[in-house]
Amino acid sequence: MNDPAAVLQLRVIVEADDFDAAVAFYRDALGLPEQAAFEGDGNARVSILDAGRATLEISNPAQKRMIDEVETGERQGPGIRLAFEVSDVRGVTTRLEAAGAFIIGEPRETPWKSLNSRLDAPAGLQITVFQELESVPERTQRAGFGTADSR
Repeated sequence: MNDPAAVLQLRVIVEADDFDAAVAFYRDALGLPEQAAFEGDGNARVSILDAGRATLEISNPAQKRMIDEVETGERQGPGIRLAFEVSDVRGVTTRLEAAGAFIIGEPRETPWKSLNSRLDAPAGLQITVFQELESVPERTQRAGFGTADSR
């Protein structure tokens, strides 16, 4: 049985000033296969890399400080937006608002054929919940969509 409240995917979105270098590092050097890539107006570009299984690690402030200190020598800011694929964006958005999130953007269809909403969530995170309206193979047949190999 498919639970409409179940999260289907965790997607972490990272803004990179040097897009080509970041894609080369994560896709080519680290070896994350490119699932899809999209281009839009104003030189907007994204590459979606398959990172395999994802988990969400929740820690208290003391644990976060300790990890920051161990890995970088100082406290770091969050700087990350999390995106969760769900099968019912409207229902999940309503449920998350009821649980304390603040809706920044109501569910809306995106140019890349998903239904997205944006929320300020607990732990100081901004999150997107999204529902795919087309399959990746369907989307990659449209202009501006595809993988690096098809461009």
